[in-house]
Amino acid sequence: METSDATNPNRALTNTRFFDLKPQLSEPVLHALEQGGFEYCTPVQAATIPLLCSYKDVAVDAATGSGKTLAFLVPVVEIIRRYSSAPKRHQIMGIIISPTRELSSQIYNVAQPFLATLPNYKSMLLVGGVEVKADVRKIEEEGANLLIGTPGRLYDIMERVDVLDFRNLEVLILDEADRLLDMGFQKQITSIMSHLPKLRRTGLFSATQTEAVEELSKAGLRNPMRVEVRAETKSLNDSASLEKVASSKTPAGLHLEYLQCEADKKPSQLVSLLIENKSKKIIIYFMTCACVDYWGIVLPCLPALKGFSLIPLHGKMKQTAREKALASFTSLTSGVLLCTDVAARGLDIPGVDCIVQYDPPQDPNVFIHRVGRTARLGRQGTAIAFLLPKEEEYVEFLRIRRVPLQERKCVDDAHDVVPQVSVIFTNLDGMNRATDPC
Repeated sequence: METSDATNPNRALTNTRFFDLKPQLSEPVLHALEQGGFEYCTPVQAATIPLLCSYKDVAVDAATGSGKTLAFLVPVVEIIRRYSSAPKRHQIMGIIISPTRELSSQIYNVAQPFLATLPNYKSMLLVGGVEVKADVRKIEEEGANLLIGTPGRLYDIMERVDVLDFRNLEVLILDEADRLLDMGFQKQITSIMSHLPKLRRTGLFSATQTEAVEELSKAGLRNPMRVEVRAETKSLNDSASLEKVASSKTPAGLHLEYLQCEADKKPSQLVSLLIENKSKKIIIYFMTCACVDYWGIVLPCLPALKGFSLIPLHGKMKQTAREKALASFTSLTSGVLLCTDVAARGLDIPGVDCIVQYDPPQDPNVFIHRVGRTARLGRQGTAIAFLLPKEEEYVEFLRIRRVPLQERKCVDDAHDVVPQVSVIFTNLDGMNRATDPC
């Protein structure tokens, strides 16, 4: 959890304190919020928590970095707390579904101080990367009351474990719903919902609204309240403004740029950009896992980048390697993460200053979620997209979708690193050589 800006109202926060929300939050939850440094609500929290706590379904459209995780975790704990008796060992009271292992793990970790306020309740993280038989054995032996995980693993567990009781389930949360559908989890989500009682509370959270998300909302929610909020750069205290804030699709503190150059100039412009921002924390997105592997070997070998912390992360890495890479980058005050879209959704990595899209995505929704890793909760940040001359229409394409970009000039005297890159790659015995080929 990022707490540095949460203890006083700033440009990302409303004037509403968690203490002031109606219905009133329980003392244990308020204490957990206080201990975490959370006093004032962000707009999405101020708008959503009272609705869910009043037993209303919600469909929330909020920009990345707006505080969505607490917007659903706090109501989940409050709703479960109201249950009249202590749950039985295999009685499932709540489910939180998110698209990736990393995001599910992050939600699970953020949830722990709040779940600790619930006596006799047990939570369980269900994600890939762990043998499914081990999860089955653990949940059968130890039980669980709140499940947090990815749709694939949750679906597996529900199909394999007969002792789980969903009849009294109180709340279902679908986080990053658009990404859940983009990744092909419609079948699993539909199956999961078919096991659950219709008289439940459901929260659907998404940074973009698509036709598929709308269909999911119609199928899974009952008369939902719709909330559209973004990370605003002014304090908000007008209750009407909490339901719908400005229409921009990206955080207001984010400066969006594009840099146009020929393909053979991109490596040199990238290196020049990294040198210029050596003291900053940067995420670079590539199109494929192979590209991440390639640049993860080549860039550390360039003399100009000696001393840089360059960390690869992609979906084909083993789970332990992914966790180690993410933890390493999170702990840095300056450094570079080379990644695919495995890290583009929802993850709250503190202090990211700049996003570089070496390979821009075709889907504007993916673009929005990539750049949402910076300028979170009212902070300032920069996002730069590399474009080829033939891709110049991409700028207009994004502008129509309310994502305007400003042109960034190429560095004319950037040192040509392409010959060095060619030599480095030629000297390597393939991409599977030792991790430190230099």
